[in-house]
Amino acid sequence: MADDSTATCIDILLAILLPPLGVFLKYGCKVEFWVCLILTFFGYLPGILYAVYVITKN
Repeated sequence: MADDSTATCIDILLAILLPPLGVFLKYGCKVEFWVCLILTFFGYLPGILYAVYVITKN
């Protein structure tokens, strides 16, 4: 059984590889996903930064 830190590491890794997918798996099809998708279309780096921020915030 994985603890929360392992899940967070996997979420962050997904956010780096495919930012919208990482956000989608955490939040579903909510506003966070759509913002991340639009930022990723504008540039890969803004999508990554936003995805990591959204996934790690409490």
